[in-house]
Amino acid sequence: MEGVMLDSTRLIAGALIGLIILLLLIIKYKVHAIISILVGAIAIGLIAGMPLTEIVKSVNDGMGNTLRGIALLVGLGSMFGAILEASGGAQTLAVTMVKKFGDEKAAWALGITGLVVAIPVFFDAGLIILIPLAFSLAKRTNRSALFYTIPLLAGLAVGHAFIPPTPGPVLVANMIGVDLGFVILIGIFCGTFAMIVAGPIWGAYCGKKYFVPVPEAVRNQEDFEESKLPPFGTIAGIILIPLVLIILKSVFGLIPAMSDVMPVFNFLGEPFVALLIATIFAMYRLGLKHGYTMEQLEKVMTKSLEPTGLILLVTACGGVLRYVLQYSGIGNLIGNAVASVNMPIVVVAFLVATLVRICVGSATVAMTMAAGIVAAMPAVQSLTPLYKACVVAAVAGGSTVCSHFNDSGFWLVKSLVGLDETTTLKTWTIMETLVGLAGFIVALIISLVF
Repeated sequence: MEGVMLDSTRLIAGALIGLIILLLLIIKYKVHAIISILVGAIAIGLIAGMPLTEIVKSVNDGMGNTLRGIALLVGLGSMFGAILEASGGAQTLAVTMVKKFGDEKAAWALGITGLVVAIPVFFDAGLIILIPLAFSLAKRTNRSALFYTIPLLAGLAVGHAFIPPTPGPVLVANMIGVDLGFVILIGIFCGTFAMIVAGPIWGAYCGKKYFVPVPEAVRNQEDFEESKLPPFGTIAGIILIPLVLIILKSVFGLIPAMSDVMPVFNFLGEPFVALLIATIFAMYRLGLKHGYTMEQLEKVMTKSLEPTGLILLVTACGGVLRYVLQYSGIGNLIGNAVASVNMPIVVVAFLVATLVRICVGSATVAMTMAAGIVAAMPAVQSLTPLYKACVVAAVAGGSTVCSHFNDSGFWLVKSLVGLDETTTLKTWTIMETLVGLAGFIVALIISLVF
C-alpha cells in the first residue's frame, strides 16, 4: 500500500512532534516503552493528517507483519538458550576455552565464549552464569577483575547485538527484509572485530589502570562441578546447528548447480525450522541424556518464555512505527532527504540507532525505532542482501554505544562487578561504545567495498 500523499511540512511536523512525544514519555515520565511507542506512532499519524482508518491499518499491519516474522524465532531461541543454560553448557564452553588458551590468554577465551553464549542465551543470564569464572581467574592471577570481566562483557554484548538468532538482529532483519544467512555472516565479521577491540585489548588497559578486587559477595558463589558438565564438542555442535543450516541456505542459493536440492536446504535453513531442529536435539542430548525428565524440561522451557512477551510486544510496536512512517509518506520524505545529502543508508541507520540509544537507553527500543525508520525508506527495498545485512549490523552497532545511567545493563554490570558509577562510565560505557563503533566501521567498509 502506498499510503496517502500528504503535505511535506505537515509530515515533517508530525514526525518530529510524534518522536518527541515518544521520547518524553519514556525519558521524563517513565511510561512503558510499549505504550510510549504506540502513542508516539499514533501521534505521528494524527499530526501528519493520516485518515483514522489508515492509522488503524498501520497498527494492525505493523503488529501482524512484524510478529509473523519473529515470534517463533524468539520463542524457540529462548527455549534453546534455557536448555543450554540449565545443562551447564555455557560453563562447558568457558572452562574448556580457558584451559585451551591458558591463564595468560584467558581474556581472549572469555571474549570468544561470551560471544558464542550470547547467541542463544540472553545477555543478563549469560553474564550471571559466566562471571564467576572471570572472578576466579582474577583471584588466581592477582589481577584486577576488569582484566577478565571486560572481555567477557564485550563478547556477550557482541553476541547479543550482532548475530542471530538472538532477538535484536532478527527483529531488524525482519523489518528490513533480509535473509538471516547474510546477517549471520556479516554479524560474525563485525562482531569478531568488535570483540577483539573492546574485549581483550580494552580489557587489558582497564585491568592495568583500575584495580578492582573480586567482590566479596560473589567469591563463594557455587559453580557447576566440571565432571557433571556436558562435553565441549556436544555444546559447540548444538549451537552451530541453526547457524550452519541458515548460512547453507543462503550460500547454496547463490550456486546454480545446487538448484535440484535447494528445496531441501530452503526448508532446513528456514530460521524457525533450523532452531526447532537445534532445540529438539538439545532437549534430547542436553536434557534427557543429561538426567532431566520431560517434566523438568517442560518447566525449564516454559520459564524461559516469560520475558519473551515484553520483547515481542516492544518489537511489534516498532513495526507499528515503521508502517505509520511508511503509509503516511514520511519514509519517502526521509529517503529523499538522505539521497539529497548523499549519505549512505548504513550511516543513517547507525546515527538514528545511536541517538535513540543515548536518549532512551534501551537497546531493544533503539533497534526497533531505527529499523522502523530505515525500513520505511523506499530505497531500502532495492538494496542487495549483503548491503541490507550491513544495515542490520549498523543498527546493532548504534543501539550498543553509550550505555549510561538510563540503561539497565549499566546498573547490572556496576552491581555485579562491584564498581562505582564513575569507574563504570570509564570502563563499561567506553567498552559498549567501542563494540558499537567497531562493528559499524566494519559494516560500513563491507558496504562500500562490496
